[in-house]
Amino acid sequence: MRTRRAALLGMALALALAAAPHAWAGEPADQLFARIDQVLRILDDPALKPAARAEERRAAIGRVAHDIFDFEEIARRSLGRHWQARTQQEREEFVRLFGDLLERSYLGKIELYSGERITLVGDALDGDLATVRTRIVTKQGSEIPVDYRLQRRGDRWRAYDVAIEGVSLVANYRSQFDKIIRRTSFQQLVQQVRDKQ
Repeated sequence: MRTRRAALLGMALALALAAAPHAWAGEPADQLFARIDQVLRILDDPALKPAARAEERRAAIGRVAHDIFDFEEIARRSLGRHWQARTQQEREEFVRLFGDLLERSYLGKIELYSGERITLVGDALDGDLATVRTRIVTKQGSEIPVDYRLQRRGDRWRAYDVAIEGVSLVANYRSQFDKIIRRTSFQQLVQQVRDKQ
C-alpha cells in the first residue's frame, strides 16, 4: 500500500509539471498551469529531446519546478514539530538537501509523461492559501483525484503540498521523518537524506 501511494505521489508531481487543464479557475490555478505550460514547451522542444541534451532539459524543467513548488515550505511542514528546534543553518541545509531529493526523485518521472490528461475540478481560496483540485485521467480512463495546496507569497502562488486520493505528500514525509528523529536523531535523518543523493 505504501509503495502504491509513493508511486501515485510521484505520478502526481510529474503530471503537475506535465499536463494542463482544459478550463481555468482563479489566480492560483492560472499561475500553476501557466508554469506547467512552460514545462510542456520544454518537453516538446525538439532541440532538447536528444539524449545528449538531457541535462540541459532537466535543468530547464528544474528551474520551472522551483517556481511551482515551495521547497522550503514543503520541508518545514514535513519536519512538523521538529522544525522549531532546528538552527537556521540546520534548516537551510535540510531545505537544500530535501529539495534536491524531491527534485531528483520526480524529474525523471516527468520525462515519462505520455499524454495523460489532467482536468481542473475547481479551486478554493482561504486568504493566502488555496487548493486547486484536479483529476488525472489515465490512458485506461481511470481518474485519480489530485489536490495541490498552494500558498501566496507576494504575488506568487506556490505549491507546498500535493494530495493524491486523499494522501498528502507532506503528511507522508512528516510521519517518516518523525519516526527517524524519535528513533535516532535529526542528524541521522539529514544523513539519510544526504545518502540518497
